[in-house]
Amino acid sequence: MKKKRKLKINKFTIVTGVLDVLVIVALAIIQTTDFKTFWIPTAMTTMSHKYLAYTLYNEETVNKIMSENYIEKSTEVIRLNDIKIGDTSEKKHYSSKYEKELYTRDEGNDVYKIIRIEESKFKGYLTVIYDPSDIDLAVPKKLGKAGASVNTLCKENGGLVGINGGGFEDLDGWGNGSIPYGAIIKDGKLIWDHAGGSGELIGFTKEHKMYLTDKTPEEAIADGMINAVEFGPNLIVNGKVSKIHGDGGWGTAPRTMIAQRKDGIVLFLIIEGRLPGYSIGATMNDAIEILLRYKAYNAANLDGGASSTMSVNNKLYNKPSAGGEYGGRTVSNAWIVTNKNNKKVTIPNTKK
Repeated sequence: MKKKRKLKINKFTIVTGVLDVLVIVALAIIQTTDFKTFWIPTAMTTMSHKYLAYTLYNEETVNKIMSENYIEKSTEVIRLNDIKIGDTSEKKHYSSKYEKELYTRDEGNDVYKIIRIEESKFKGYLTVIYDPSDIDLAVPKKLGKAGASVNTLCKENGGLVGINGGGFEDLDGWGNGSIPYGAIIKDGKLIWDHAGGSGELIGFTKEHKMYLTDKTPEEAIADGMINAVEFGPNLIVNGKVSKIHGDGGWGTAPRTMIAQRKDGIVLFLIIEGRLPGYSIGATMNDAIEILLRYKAYNAANLDGGASSTMSVNNKLYNKPSAGGEYGGRTVSNAWIVTNKNNKKVTIPNTKK
């Protein structure tokens, strides 16, 4: 009898076969609407990686996806009288676990509380500031010449907690926060006004109410606005969520947001992102959902991406997508939490 010959398969043939399969699968995936909607807006909202959108898709496809994913500008005129700043002490009864989590102080701290946010695709932190009069805006000492990290801005201005604020010129991703986009109002004065802003001012009045407006800086100051940056978009106005088409055109990325509840409590939201295996990032809808859990009544988007940084006790608290080894990226301004009325406060030494 003749012995059957064993079939020998060349290792190179196996490898090329596997690669062929992977290429076919990859080509199938990138043609799906879900992947296009994720990939294109995510790339297009970065300052230096827009080319990634055009690496996989032609200009017509990119334009089509971007035209289907956008946020309609809110037509709501903010009602400042809806904000009733009053008692924010702990309650006997709560409407939800989020209300209980928000109102229940950390031991020895009447100024703020940091809540860890952990979702399936992203992680972050929500800072609850009980007294809105503790909110201040910090700018670099050499505004227009050099930016500063959120850590530095907190150190220089007595900030217990800080988050980055408005955007700045960021040519090829190398911007250092020296040239802010749009207007900056500080202590009731217009201290900076530069092209490239969104036309939407985000700030606070002398009554410590969050004011979102598309008025000119001069008009906003006349209305009582004392601190503001120019960015956006506005996400929640008078309790109404802006209409978002698709993912809003902002993709999935690190986020920084600021909000206020009807009782005056201010919320700082930081979402970590662009860290595979740890936190991908959030869409606008994802972040809005977090803010609504804690009953944000007015909310706006601040500069995100690698600029999304949070400082606590003069130390970088979150994991930024870049610059973490240097204490966070230098930026053009920061919203900080002070302790103007000398309330009881215990600075946390470790993350929760």
